[in-house]
Amino acid sequence: MKIYTLHKSQKLPISVDEAWEFLSNPKNLKIITPDYMSFDIVSNIDRPLYTGQIIQYIVTPLLGIKTKWVSEITHIEDKKYFVDEQLYGPYALWHHKHFIKEIDGGVEMEDIIDYKVPLGFLGQLAHPFLVKPKLEEIFAYRQTKLLELFGAYKK
Repeated sequence: MKIYTLHKSQKLPISVDEAWEFLSNPKNLKIITPDYMSFDIVSNIDRPLYTGQIIQYIVTPLLGIKTKWVSEITHIEDKKYFVDEQLYGPYALWHHKHFIKEIDGGVEMEDIIDYKVPLGFLGQLAHPFLVKPKLEEIFAYRQTKLLELFGAYKK
């Protein structure tokens, strides 16, 4: 069983409060997800993020195939980090840690995703050509959107 890790970080010229308010609101996921993924939240998300929260999405991650994705928020430390884990969806494993750290002139936001592709050996063969490039593209889009929303970090 091969588990892959994607690690991304970004510095933005905003406060920890602003970063937390944006990142911990599931409604904002649609803003930072590429349009071609047809991302739609189908569960009721009328409360602030909380441990045990279940969030359901419909997303089109690859090849135009609509997929239901169900995540649980498993850990939260207010204004520091939260963890979402896929309960059902396109990955055999998806464990996504979101960290926010105050730095001079803003915040550093860090994503660490541990994931396993489905389909065993076939999935592992497809990973470097299909899955990894798609994840890199999605997170590059997120970084670009966050820069558009909040501006570039200058030290």
